[in-house]
Amino acid sequence: MQTLSELGLAVAQRRRALGMTQIDVAERAGVASDTLSRFELGKATDFGARKLLAVLAVLGMEMQYSLEGHAGSLESLAREHGVRR
Repeated sequence: MQTLSELGLAVAQRRRALGMTQIDVAERAGVASDTLSRFELGKATDFGARKLLAVLAVLGMEMQYSLEGHAGSLESLAREHGVRR
């Protein structure tokens, strides 16, 4: 997935596969159902990381990310950016 719209579509597909309504997911995740609806349609402007992670948890989904062009260990990245541990 490359965009927030694609992620919203994947969330909608997973929710439907689990037989859950938007209201079910929204209540369990602590978000407004209209906000979840807009997110699934790719129209959410107020859907931050906290809401996203809560919805993913309700659906048994995880989000993974990587920094393109930044290979290496945490230690090497810390040294590269002058971070002392």
